[in-house]
Parts: sequence; C-alpha cells; structure tokens
Amino acid sequence: MIQEEKVYKDLQRHLDKQPVGYPATKSGADIRLLRRFFEPEEAELAMKLSYKPKTAQEIFDGIKQSGISLKQMEEMLEGMLKKGVIGHMEREKARYFFNVPLVVGMYEGQLNKLTPEFLADFDEYTRDRAFGLEFLATALPQMRTIPVARSITPEHHVATYDQLTRLLMESDGPTVVNECICRQAAKIRGKECRKTTRMETCMALGDIAKNCIRVGLGRQVSKEEALAIARSNEEEGLVLQPSNAQEAEFLCACCGCCCGMLAVHKALPRPVAFWATNYHASVDPDECTGCGTCEERCQVDAIKVDDTEGISKVNLDRCIGCGNCVTTCPSEAVHLEKKEEEARPPETNEDLYDIIMANKKGKLGKLKLAARLILKK
Repeated sequence: MIQEEKVYKDLQRHLDKQPVGYPATKSGADIRLLRRFFEPEEAELAMKLSYKPKTAQEIFDGIKQSGISLKQMEEMLEGMLKKGVIGHMEREKARYFFNVPLVVGMYEGQLNKLTPEFLADFDEYTRDRAFGLEFLATALPQMRTIPVARSITPEHHVATYDQLTRLLMESDGPTVVNECICRQAAKIRGKECRKTTRMETCMALGDIAKNCIRVGLGRQVSKEEALAIARSNEEEGLVLQPSNAQEAEFLCACCGCCCGMLAVHKALPRPVAFWATNYHASVDPDECTGCGTCEERCQVDAIKVDDTEGISKVNLDRCIGCGNCVTTCPSEAVHLEKKEEEARPPETNEDLYDIIMANKKGKLGKLKLAARLILKK
C-alpha cells in the first residue's frame, strides 16, 4: 500500500522543481489540491514525468520495477490527460506526455469541473506568498498581451506574432472555443462578469486544441468563426492574451472583473515589469475632451481623467497595450505607441519553458523579488 501522505509531499517537491514551481504552504492547501488532481498511483506516475515531453516507452523504462504493464501505464496516462493534470502532444505519430504547472495548466484543465470546494483550496493556495513569488519570478511570463486589431495601423509595422488575424489563421491544426474558466469560477463564487454575458470567449490552438478534441472539451470551430468570436471579444473590450510563444497554443479573452491574470496585474504596484507587451497607450492632450470613455474601457486601471487638467493620462507602469481604449475614443485622442525594446516571444511553448527553467530563481532571487514588490508599494 502506498504511503499516501509521503507520495503527495514527494509530488509537491517534484513539481516545485519544474520551470514554474509548486511551492509548499503551511496551510496544506498544496497537498489538498494534489489529492484532488491525482489518485496516489497517478501521483507516483506523475513523478516520472517532467516538463520535457517523454514518450510512453521512455516513461515506462523508468517504472518497469513497479509491476504494471505498458498498457496499464498508458491507460493511467490517458486518464490523467482527461482529468487535465498532465500535458500531451503528438509528433510524427509518437505520443508525448509531460508535467504542467498549476497555472497555466492543471487549473485550466478543470474547465467544466469546478466546485466550490475545489475553488476554496485553489484560492487559499494562490493567495499564499510562496505561490505568488514563484509565479512572478519566471524569466518570461507564460502569457502576453496583443493589441486588438482595430487599434493598430500600418505604420506600427506589427510583427506577425502580435497580429490577431495571422495568429488565428496561420495556426497549425484545429481551433477549439471553450467557455472561460475564470467566468465559470466567478459564477460559482456568486459574481457576474461586467463586460460580457458570453461564456465561449477563449480559444485553444495547436496541441492544446488537439487535446481538447481528444478529451471532448469545448467546440471545434472554423478559422472564420474563431475570427468572428475574437472580433466580438474586441468589441466588448476584452483583453487578448495568447500564450507567450510565436506558435500560440491558446488565446484568452480577459476581463478585469473575473480574470485571474488581470487580478494579479491589479494587485501589483508596477505590473508592466511582469508583463509581455510591445505597446502602450498614449493620449494627445490637444484632442482629448476628458469624456472618460477610455477610463471606463480600461480593464487594468491604467488610464484616468486627471481632475486638475481635465484630460486622460496613461500610467505607463500599468498599461499593457491592449488597445481597447483606442478603438472607442470619440475624439480619436488615444493611440498606441510601440515600445523601443521589443518583447519577442520564443518560437514554441517548449522553448518558453526551457528559457524559464534555465533562469529559474532560487530562494535568494525570490527574496530580492519580494523586496522589490514591497519597496514599490
């Protein structure tokens, strides 16, 4: 019989060694979440994976002494994939499996399965300082912000990876639209989104889309329908946030009232330091009438009407360059400006996590980060 408590503590330590770690907490919320995600035997198997994809045979080679067959192990992996607690990809007809972070990863894998009890443990864990520092300490963020299409002009010379249309139309494989897990969670918590009544706003691309189809999650759509959904997201002022890779694997449509990522943004004193974006908003003071449309439109409290001057001003420490303030300004006083230093995303998700792993901060690095956050408040 497996010593359950030890198994879950060992798994916590294993996951904490991955690019985006999973630190222990004094509350025990870390272990309670792992118990919800994994059966003891699955936890044992998850420790044979890493963030680097492995074939089933490679994984089996490391557990031959356990007494289970290759077929039994593959069935366990398939079950873990359906539960949303591991990653999966196919290359040249071979299947690969790997560990994923809590966010972005195992939490999002609970789409359509959220419960109040799970959210209570999740909220307790993600509010813990240890998780916050781990999440913010990555060399590159896991998501980035791209501008809404109508906010950019030809003179911006927009890179392909910052163009919504090309990101969707040129992505390999199927496209799947899913309900937003953040809005599902908000409903369970008794809250309603103030930006949209639609739930199908977030899209899976590439390998993640294939996994969604494999496990029966979401709805496969054509490229044209995906673009129509994205345009509706733009019109309602949602912030477009794909995975931080040129070959994006998902496209979230975030609001300031429900989205966990934007909640993190609002809580930070200088959030742009932790964000990947190539633009920021700028206001022409001669054209601004101080109507406040941009302030109402902004999801991250980055633009406000100055009471003294009566015109809008952008807080560059908070603006993430989504462009939503640009498209609805009645006097066309707001425009996007490209940053001098371009944040060029890695080619693939695998490259992203390799970079994060190579620059993973230890205790000293996280203490320095904590000091930065305190000093900037």
